[in-house]
Amino acid sequence: MATTFDPFRDIDRMLSGALRTPASAAMPMDLYRTGDHFVAAIDLPGVDPSTIDVDVEDRTLTIRAERREQPDGDVQWLSHERLSGTFARQLTLGYGVASDRISADYSDGVLTLTIPVAEEAKPRKISVSHTSGHQTIESEAHGESAAS
Repeated sequence: MATTFDPFRDIDRMLSGALRTPASAAMPMDLYRTGDHFVAAIDLPGVDPSTIDVDVEDRTLTIRAERREQPDGDVQWLSHERLSGTFARQLTLGYGVASDRISADYSDGVLTLTIPVAEEAKPRKISVSHTSGHQTIESEAHGESAAS
């Protein structure tokens, strides 16, 4: 039975249930595969693009961003639900991604990371060679020839 290559299967386990953190709530993410790339779309509304930092060390991808507190001044808050501060999120990358070719784009409050699948992890067709031909077997006892 063939299995599908998925270097992010541990991420699903990590994100489900008890390990969901306030940082992940502040940085909700969609993760999917399209062709030979994985795409992570991370919501970062109200974040100054200059505060976004994405780095990879070993197999850990870290995203950091800061949403600054609005000036208090002479304000009477009626509702204050938007989180502020510095947020970070980490993803463990599988061995089958090209971490040196990850690209990032921030547009309309969404950080989009494009993570290519490594060449050695891409599916490939392996050709099967075979020899074709007839062998002639001579029977010494009868002097006959038979083909197989």
